[in-house]
Amino acid sequence: MIKTVSTTPYLDQKPGTSGLRKKVPVFQQQNYAENFIQSIFDSLDGFEGKTLVIGGDGRYYNREVIQVALKMAAAAGFGKVMVGKGGILSTPAASHVIRKYGAFGGIILSASHNPGGPTEDFGIKYNIGNGGPAPEKITDAIYARSKAIESYKIIDAADVDLDSTGTVKLGAMAVEIIDPVKDYADLMENLFDFGAIRDLIGSGFRVAIDSMSAVTGPYAVEIIEKRLGAPAGSVRNAEPLPDFGHHHPDPNLVHAKELYDDVMSPDGPDFGAASDGDGDRNMVVGKGMFVTPSDSLAVIAANATCAPGYKAGIAGIARSMPTSAAADRVAEKLGIGMYETPTGWKFFGNLLDAGKATVCGEESFGTGSNHVREKDGLWAVLFWLNIVAARKQSVKEIVEAHWAEYGRNYYSRHDYEEVDTDAANGLVANLRDKLATLPGQSFGALTVESADDFAYNDPVDGSVSKNQGIRVLFKGGSRVVFRLSGTGTSGATLRVYVERYEPDASRHGIETQEALADLIAAADAIAEIKARTGRNAPTVIT
Repeated sequence: MIKTVSTTPYLDQKPGTSGLRKKVPVFQQQNYAENFIQSIFDSLDGFEGKTLVIGGDGRYYNREVIQVALKMAAAAGFGKVMVGKGGILSTPAASHVIRKYGAFGGIILSASHNPGGPTEDFGIKYNIGNGGPAPEKITDAIYARSKAIESYKIIDAADVDLDSTGTVKLGAMAVEIIDPVKDYADLMENLFDFGAIRDLIGSGFRVAIDSMSAVTGPYAVEIIEKRLGAPAGSVRNAEPLPDFGHHHPDPNLVHAKELYDDVMSPDGPDFGAASDGDGDRNMVVGKGMFVTPSDSLAVIAANATCAPGYKAGIAGIARSMPTSAAADRVAEKLGIGMYETPTGWKFFGNLLDAGKATVCGEESFGTGSNHVREKDGLWAVLFWLNIVAARKQSVKEIVEAHWAEYGRNYYSRHDYEEVDTDAANGLVANLRDKLATLPGQSFGALTVESADDFAYNDPVDGSVSKNQGIRVLFKGGSRVVFRLSGTGTSGATLRVYVERYEPDASRHGIETQEALADLIAAADAIAEIKARTGRNAPTVIT
């Protein structure tokens, strides 16, 4: 039986770059999740009788919201819902399932790299039929609907058993509980040379994968250990836990430091990688070499033909604006398109669908390609293993050879987390006010060449996205970028991106923060970071 439940709007349900993210207690408010899910359905047309995909990263409150979403989907008129067993589907796996089975769309329950637990973060994101995040026209419609909603519909039925594969009925709707790993693992085996990687691992090349007690554990065990033959235990923290084992599931040098230190030790593994809460981010390290996400994108693009799925070459490269220009030099040499977009994977969707780009990446540890419409952590890890196997070089040798050929983009991101929101907004407003007067000003030996607030004109659909980050470019090619992140749930995160291009190979061995010291000082002087935020140092440096 379908029930119509009266409700009142919440005015804080504006989706960010990756859906709606709030603390769990916020989602536990009466009708909070129901309002947002109904607002999604009310903003869509033509889904009656169609298939919806639902899954999440296994974080706290995942199972409860899946049951609500299933019953609301049945009431809304979907014909079928596909759900990962145990409520588990990594974000890239969900994108693949949507695409492979021609689903109308999907609901992904995740807060990505943010912590999980009873008082930590939760999120709901809608993905469209191409498998990618909903574009702004849909998220804007969802937000508008959430501010006016008066009721939601839900079927009155018992909860569905999420732990047994197979198909059951929920009212008139079919619910298929699927193996969350198999389809994705099969896709990876089609894209990469598993035989060459097996041989590499069989030769004694030691691999360590830290799944951070998050969603990629089952995927990495199936692929790295079972299909590629790495010894049992090569995948660490492999069981997804609702609180991620009290880890912060963000694969960077702060939160994956234990893995990094192990790989850098004399007796440690030859190759290490980590992935985040929902499986779409990655960190890659080799003996003596941490690979920055910007360099990772450039190296993958330059060596794409090593992998069978990319043997024919790539059509183009896309990167988010804050990501370093390292990939631009690869695109120039290959004679292919290079696209600079705002931050947010949804901006890559049009380029991928139109065949303009094949690989794409963001500096926030996200890399992917046209195989799905999300960034994909394990895909990037497997690509690196494929490149190592094909070139028969270490990660360090591959990166240093790349710098020698293309030059090095020294690059770092400084995050100031949970800054007072008013202070952060004031800092950005002050920056915007001084943009016109910055060109020609000097900060130490650096002279500002230009400054703007990045706007993106989509070459496929003509849409325009403004105010996507403040850029200050200096003579000689260096730059700093300032941006407020939309992925947190409390306060504001100010991200400061610092970049210097160095073509001289004899200067490629300088420590990154030292190489960028004058730019870091200029960034503080221009934005008045210490004075306006009260912070003497970033929370995280990557």
